[in-house]
Amino acid sequence: MEQPVYNTAGEVTESVQLNEAIFGIEPNMSVMHQALVRQQANARLGTVQTKTRGQVSGGGRKPWRQKGTGRARQGSTRSPQWRGGGIVFGPHPRSYDQAMPRKMRRLAVRSALSQKVANNQLMLVNDLSGVEPKTKNFVDVLNALKVGDAKVLVVIPEKTVGVQKAASNLSNVKVILASYLNVFDLLRYDYAVVSLGAVQKLEEILG
Repeated sequence: MEQPVYNTAGEVTESVQLNEAIFGIEPNMSVMHQALVRQQANARLGTVQTKTRGQVSGGGRKPWRQKGTGRARQGSTRSPQWRGGGIVFGPHPRSYDQAMPRKMRRLAVRSALSQKVANNQLMLVNDLSGVEPKTKNFVDVLNALKVGDAKVLVVIPEKTVGVQKAASNLSNVKVILASYLNVFDLLRYDYAVVSLGAVQKLEEILG
């Protein structure tokens, strides 16, 4: 699969052959959906907590005697029907983590990448390491690639101070390492700008 490679000025400098098994498969929508739901579930903290009637302080004394008052019998002022009482069936700390086989996780990422290629939403850049750590310069690069007005995911092979600092002030841009590439970000952003070094890293991980 031939894919053009751009420089930071938006000019096509060469073309590379992408791995069909990673960038050219038929997207598996069900696996992508499962991976997306799993990732969102795993991001939940599950730390919300309510107290039952046994955990609320107070309420040790019976409010009034059992019979003869004309009122309903009550055993504690911390029963759920009382103001300040315990909560019935309320949430408690729990884990929302979902498991998913590694092969399925990688298939989901390959499917999302292939979908980006099929929709002409994946752009290859020869090198981004030379970008100065200035927001204005990075905006010029995105405009040269004609993706300046869209939500852009920039994939780099390793930490690059220039790119990360330059993009940190842009709300529509996210910089991510190739080893952390995931379905959620690929689906969330309109375009994926991937450096050649990141392509090699992805082929090592997903190949």
